[in-house]
Amino acid sequence: MKADHADATKKIKIAKGQLDGILRMIDDDRYCIDISTQLMSTIALLKNVNKMILRAHVRSCVKEALSTDEDNPKVEEALAVLEKMADQA
Repeated sequence: MKADHADATKKIKIAKGQLDGILRMIDDDRYCIDISTQLMSTIALLKNVNKMILRAHVRSCVKEALSTDEDNPKVEEALAVLEKMADQA
């Protein structure tokens, strides 16, 4: 992975902590809107990490794949991920 490992790891650990907190909120029968707000925050953080990783992939692996005349599945992989992201939006 060409993305900033430290930053990606930090953000994933934060999301993990948020998910643990959300599970406690559910167990404690907390207010639904509060739980939803925390879920949206976690989703936003994970989307941010995903964008960071995809940017790094395009800037390294896909860029390298495009520098040759040979067919390379990395371009198709990146396009497939981008299509999935668009479908989720």
